Order: sequence, then structure tokens, then C-alpha cells
Amino acid sequence: MGAIDRVAAQRSTIKVLVASQVLGGVGMASGIAVGALLAEQLSGSETLAGLGTTTQVLGGALIAIPVARLMAARGRRPGLALGYVLALVGAATVVTSAVAGSFPLLLVGMFLFGGGTTANGQARYAAADLAVPERRGRDLSIVVWSTTIGSVLGPNLVGPGQAVARVVGIPPLAGSFLFSLAGFALALLVVGRLLRPDPLLTARALERAARGDERHTGSSEQHDGSMGRALKTIRRNTLALEAVLVVALGHLVMVSVMVMTPLHMSHGHAELEVIGFVISVHILGMYAFSPLVGMAVDRWGSRRIAMAGGAILAVAAFLASRSEVGWSGLLLVALFLLGVGWSCTLVSGSTLLTNAVTTDERPAVQGLSDVLMGLAGAGGGAMAGVVVGGLGYAWLAGGAALVGIAIMAIALAAMLRHTAGARAVEG
Repeated sequence: MGAIDRVAAQRSTIKVLVASQVLGGVGMASGIAVGALLAEQLSGSETLAGLGTTTQVLGGALIAIPVARLMAARGRRPGLALGYVLALVGAATVVTSAVAGSFPLLLVGMFLFGGGTTANGQARYAAADLAVPERRGRDLSIVVWSTTIGSVLGPNLVGPGQAVARVVGIPPLAGSFLFSLAGFALALLVVGRLLRPDPLLTARALERAARGDERHTGSSEQHDGSMGRALKTIRRNTLALEAVLVVALGHLVMVSVMVMTPLHMSHGHAELEVIGFVISVHILGMYAFSPLVGMAVDRWGSRRIAMAGGAILAVAAFLASRSEVGWSGLLLVALFLLGVGWSCTLVSGSTLLTNAVTTDERPAVQGLSDVLMGLAGAGGGAMAGVVVGGLGYAWLAGGAALVGIAIMAIALAAMLRHTAGARAVEG
């Protein structure tokens, strides 16, 4: 495949991934907006309320393991399709749990629902497979950005979801998951039919051609996508370890604050439509400016943008800790900045990780990164409910601000180490 063919394949890949991300974003955000509220309703406990979204985050993390193995063996398209199929089943199970009034069934559904998180997250790596290094941050960030449309629209479907629920005779909060079903089904159709040629398989072929290796490289050992292989890679690759930490800790801060914000507002008697609006603004911050973040990564480097992301997350969490219960302008600003800071850590860390490993290593290492990111978010979400139940929302947000500072410290230390290494080479 020549340079022109590579450019054409990359353009086609970006278009397909943008379309699937818009649809998948509707699917995820529609459910996330009411997940904690539905969990509180079915469990009857504020402390357990966070487990709904936490289980979804955990599902997104663990489902990344089989998705990574499938991608390693057969390419991006089958792996993304698997994530969306599991999310479809999960959304249907959540609706069933609401009708049956079963909290345990809700947790099962939310776990499978996390497959949408896996698919949407892995799509950003598919966008980077064929990208040239000097444009990798931008191409990756365009796919992250495309989630904006669906993700901002999703929470605002809470009101219409209640109307649809009344029509079909299911509990009001379950109506949002009907939109999730539609979004995931259409995303699955787009990926399954249109993601051709497969970007990962094409990138591997180009890499082999560049080094003059015409031998078959599809052995299970080379492309097994196992987490064990990923751990070995990260242990010997400091750059990859740094990237994984930035992504995971940024996600920890975002999830822990975001998952409890609907309850923080609900306890102040904020209406569902207002809660949906605040979450929409938060998601706008997460995705809308990601192309600018990607361009900044390409121009100034991943480490600097990671440090900026940590600073923004720290400020956002501090502002959230000072907000009043219910609706407030300060909380709106805090949630918007929380999204922007997350975007900086996600795009910078993902770009750095892709640059740090070969095409053969990518599925396993990227899969492990998403597993750790999801586990960090799940742990943060689980602890968030306990902290808010025992100490309050302000303590939760204050602790999250400290993690943002830790991200800054990791990125700064890496910058200093990189500068010292460059000087030593020059000397």
C-alpha cells in the first residue's frame, strides 16, 4: 500500500469512526445521566447509588480484556463490534431490571452496558493506527471530539425518555436506556459494514513492508493481546508506564466527582432536566475541545499537556468542593473544567502510549491501559458513594483535587527526566 492509499484509508477510517462515536455517545450518555438515580431508586440507599455507574465503569474496564485479544487476532472491527453487542444486551437488561425492581439485575446490566465505554474508548486508538506521527494527536482527538454530539444530546434525552417510558409502560428513568439501545444498534451497524480496510491490520502490513519483512506475522504469540504481554511491555517501557498513569489518574478524578454530582444536585431539589443540562455541559468539556488538545499535543508534546490537564482537574475539583447543594453556577463551571482536564489527560496520554509501542504491541498495551483506566474510575466511583455518604460531597471533591496535583507531579518529573536525558546526549 502506497502513501496515497494510506492517506485515503485513514480518511475513510476517521469518517466511519466519527459516525460510530456520535451514535455510541448517545447510547452511553443517555444511560450515564440517570444511572446513579436509578440505582438509588432500586436500592433505596444513597451509599449504594454510586454502584450503578461504578459497575458500568468496571464493566468497561474488564470487557477491554476480551476486546483487546480479539483486536490483536482479527483487527479493530471485530473488537469494536463485540463492545457494542455487549452494550446492547446491557441496556436491555437495565430496562428489565427497572421493570422488575431488581437492583442486582441492574448491576448485571450496567456491567454489560460498559461494553459501550470499551468500544468508544478503543475507537480513539483505531484512529491512530494509520496516522502519521506528526498528526497522531489530532487524528486521535477528532474521534474523541465526535463523541460530543451524541454525549451532549444523550443527557438531554432524560425528559423525552420519561415520556417514552410512559408510552411503553416502563418506569420513567428506564426510558433513557431505550435511546441507548437505538444508539448502540446503529453504531454496531456502522462499524460492521463500513470500517474497511481494518486500520490495525493495514498498519501492521505497512510496518512489515517498511522493514522489508514479507513473512507472516500473525502468530498467536505475537498478536495474542494478553494482559501478561502488556505488563511485560510496560515494565520495560517507561514512556508507556507514564502514559498509562496519566490516563488512569485523570479518569479517576473525573469519574469520582461526576458520578456523585447528580445526587449532590438532587439533594438540593434540582430538577432532572437541570441535572441533565449540567452533565451535558460537563460532557461538552470532555469532548468539544479535544481537537485543540490534539493540536497542542502535536505541537508542544504530550507531557506538557498532561501537566496542564492535571492542573485543570485540580482546579475543577476544588471549585466543586466549594459549590452549594443543588444547582449553582459554580458547580456548572467546575463540571465543565472537569471535562476539559479529563480531555487533556486522555488525549495526551493516549497519544504518548501509541507512540511508545509497536503495532504488534498496541492492542495488548492499549487494552491494559483501558482496563486500568476503568478500574481507577470504578474504584473512584465506589469510594465516592462511601465518602459522600459519610463525609459529604465537598470532601470527595477535595480529595480528587489532590489526585489532580499528583498528575501534575508525574508529568513534571517526566519532563525533567526527559530534559536531563537530552542534555546528557548533547554533552
